Order: sequence, then C-alpha cells, then structure tokens
Amino acid sequence: MKLSACRLAEQIAAILRKDFLIGIRRRATFAAMMFFALTTVACLSLSMGGVSLAPNFSAALLWLVIFFAACAGISGTFDDEANSGTLTTLKLYADIQAILFGKMIYVFLSLIMLAIFIVPIFVILFDVDVTSGGVLIATIFLGLIGLSAAGTLTAAITVSATVKGGLFSILLFPITLPIFLPAIALTETALTGTGFDADLLIVMTIFDAILITASSILFDYLD
Repeated sequence: MKLSACRLAEQIAAILRKDFLIGIRRRATFAAMMFFALTTVACLSLSMGGVSLAPNFSAALLWLVIFFAACAGISGTFDDEANSGTLTTLKLYADIQAILFGKMIYVFLSLIMLAIFIVPIFVILFDVDVTSGGVLIATIFLGLIGLSAAGTLTAAITVSATVKGGLFSILLFPITLPIFLPAIALTETALTGTGFDADLLIVMTIFDAILITASSILFDYLD
C-alpha cells in the first residue's frame, strides 16, 4: 500500500519504539552483542601479552570484532514476530517499507551503542593511539549504516532457517565486504594520522546507498 511520507514516518517510529521496548525488557540483543565483543577483546588482549599491534592489524581486528558482535545480536531482528506468528499481521497493519526501515534504524542504533561501548575498551586494552578522532567517528558511522542495511535484510532472509547463526554470518560477510575494506583503511588512517583519502569516505557512502536501496527493493519480495 502507498502511504504519505508523514504516515510512513509514523509507522517507522511505531515499529522502532516497539522494538526498543522489547529490547529493553528482554535485553537479549544488547547483552549478546556487548558480552561477545567484551569477551573477544579481553581474550585477544590477554593473548597478545601487551605486545603492540601494527595499525593495519588493529584496524582489521576492530572491524572483525564489530562484525561478529553485530552478528550475535542482529541475526534475531525478526525472531520475536516469527516466533509469535505476528509477522504476517504486522505486514497487514504497516507498510512493508515501514517495517524494513523501522527495523533498520533499530539495528543501526543498537550498533551505535555497541561501538560506543567497545571502541574505547579496544583502544585501552590494545594501547591504541587515535590520531584523528573525526576520521574514526565518520568511518564507524558510515560502516554501521551499511552493516545495518545488509544485516536487516539478511535477518529477514534467514528468519526461518534452522541454522541461522552460521548462515547469517556466511551471507552477511560478502555483502558487507565492500564496506569493510575502505573502513579498515580509514581506521588505519585514524590511528596513524597519515594517508587520509577522502575518496574512501565517498566509496563507503555510495555503498551505503546501494545497500539501503537494494534492501528496500528486495524486502518487498520476502514472505
């Protein structure tokens, strides 16, 4: 059904509010992401024994932690509706695009909270020097947008899968790889303060737009 922009925004806000209330009450999504990220970073830091990592390796490691922590949390984005059998009913009362973007914004805000939690811990435990905080913030922001768009669509695709955990990661990684490659390069720049390439931010922005558009188109064809 076609809706006005105002009505669509109201539906998106309602779905976002519903998901946050469920998330706060159950805390499963947030706990899964936070504890996975914290445990991974702590174990890696202890195993390194205080040895400093090269900036490129630190950048790649940070994004790997973010990726797998995100997988632990956002793979179940549609589980509440699927388990209670209300997903079909939700589609009757809300526009399909409102469902997608309500879920996508919820995932994005959840990942923002994950980044706020884990990045400072990563910096402290690995004794990383952040030379350009602005580049790091912009990179994480753009990277999480793409991860949210791809993750929401992948969660919808795998909602009925019996081996969701492994399948979700397998499907999501190649989709988000074009985002992670420039993100790692820019994160390395943020740590070293040299070699900044603004074109990489443009590339990330373009891929974000592609992922959001593709998710919007493909979501209409999901049952």
